[in-house]
Amino acid sequence: MLILGNDDVARLLTMDSAIAALETSYRNLAAGEAVCRPRIDIRIPTSDPAKTYVWGSMEGGSAGGYFAVRMKSDVTYESRRGDIVTKEKYSSRPGLFCGLILLTSVETGEPLALLNDGVLQHMRVGADGAIGVKHMARKDARVVGMLGSGGMARSHMEAFGCVRDIAKLQVFSPTRANREAFGREMRERYGIEVVVCDRPEDIYRGAHIVAAVTDSAVPVTEGRFVEEGTHLVNIGGGGLPDEESLRRVDVYLRFGNAPAPLGREPIEDEFLAWAARPAESKHAPRAHRVALPDKVVYLADVAAGRRPGRTSDDQITFSERGNLQGAQFYALAAVVYEKAKQAGMGKTIPTEWLLQDIRD
Repeated sequence: MLILGNDDVARLLTMDSAIAALETSYRNLAAGEAVCRPRIDIRIPTSDPAKTYVWGSMEGGSAGGYFAVRMKSDVTYESRRGDIVTKEKYSSRPGLFCGLILLTSVETGEPLALLNDGVLQHMRVGADGAIGVKHMARKDARVVGMLGSGGMARSHMEAFGCVRDIAKLQVFSPTRANREAFGREMRERYGIEVVVCDRPEDIYRGAHIVAAVTDSAVPVTEGRFVEEGTHLVNIGGGGLPDEESLRRVDVYLRFGNAPAPLGREPIEDEFLAWAARPAESKHAPRAHRVALPDKVVYLADVAAGRRPGRTSDDQITFSERGNLQGAQFYALAAVVYEKAKQAGMGKTIPTEWLLQDIRD
């Protein structure tokens, strides 16, 4: 069994391969050849009233291939700086995090690999942003307006460049030093024009793609500034752009919905949560369903040409994954695992350590 750290994942997984693997996974879901479930959170209060322990998991797999469960173990809390509220988390101590992916074989049932999820997590979210841009943004989209300058901002800039010829970035984040450092990095890495904005509203002007990629606990987009022809990508802020942005959206691309449990009604929620002392549960993020049911189109239909996506350069569009998180981790972990095996990378432990001769 392979043990693969973030450095291994960074060397083995490219953004192009991540985008391709996720699109294949989503097609397999639509065809009934793959399965996943929404994220499930278990929330338990800690001895600090301001903090909550959260165990999160999501899982999925494909016929004839791989299965994976992604697990997170966090202590979470909200931090306020002026009017800005952010979601914070840690494992063991601030600055450390616990996110793991267990990959198994569908054919034999054996555990194949255990991966740190940090790099893969950023890449799978960036790849989703690129899939939305690929199918919904204007063909001539070249200008990105970005709110945020952290790891998710970096992965999204890399991903957007895989599907559009990006020539300009307009970026704002609350800390001047962070946004300026990010701007310099993007200019040097991609050779593009970069405008570091002192006001968030300035990122919208002339932008073909607006990406809000922050750890804010509340929406950070401002729909009154969104221009015609913009494609919206939103990470954080409760999962959705602000109400005015949603009101102005003309076409909403949702990648899909997790299959219904056998014999049950479909579950459209992005995630499900259970809590000890539920009356005391704090800072539970919003779980939304299909955001704009009267404007939604699904990726399988758009990709196959059964439904149009954007039909005019003036339309405002918005894309999001839906509750398909579980379909992402087996697909990307499988790419990493197969490349690691070919390259002889990763640490190993005896698979027998994880097997037993007592039937449960």
